[in-house]
Amino acid sequence: MQEEVVTVKCPQCQADVIWDSLSPWRPFCSKRCQLIDLGEWAAEEKRIPVDDKLSDEDEWSGE
Repeated sequence: MQEEVVTVKCPQCQADVIWDSLSPWRPFCSKRCQLIDLGEWAAEEKRIPVDDKLSDEDEWSGE
């Protein structure tokens, strides 16, 4: 039985990437795209949305 080849789009350049151990930078297509993405996070160009109703002092309930 042959396994199905899973492909994803590189989040940076949208190139097709095969999702397996032969793609060491997955989900990125290359080290270059991986570093560009990391730089965007480091420069705070990308952010994870937060709920503005919570402050840093609010305790997380885990629910």
